[in-house]
Amino acid sequence: MKKFFENKRNLAIVIIVVVLAAMGVIYALFANRATAGSKNVTLAVVDDQGARAEYSCKTDAEYLLDVMKELEKDGLTFKGEESAYGLMIDTVNGLRADYEADGAYWYFYVNGEACMNGVSTEPVKDGSAFEIVYTKAE
Repeated sequence: MKKFFENKRNLAIVIIVVVLAAMGVIYALFANRATAGSKNVTLAVVDDQGARAEYSCKTDAEYLLDVMKELEKDGLTFKGEESAYGLMIDTVNGLRADYEADGAYWYFYVNGEACMNGVSTEPVKDGSAFEIVYTKAE
């Protein structure tokens, strides 16, 4: 076994394998993922005039899109098109944001920070506060 580690190439391979294994463990422990179980979630929609509509629910949903579907019973409406990146929302509560026409789009936040995923893959955790804001490019 000692001769195995004397070869620099073999030692390098072992080090690479150990580093990759450590990275896998760190990812598994700290990855941003959905939490199963009952969660309290809020969602606010801010339109082009700054008017705010607020919704809340208790849910077992894992992703934002599922929460939005649940909130349809409370009056939230939305439309969009499927793309390679998931559902691209272009209309919320009857207001269409058309980037090509006037630079408008819907911007999504979670707990005051920009969502890093699309609505189909944005994880939902207990206490998540989502916001969908009508925004115009400058």
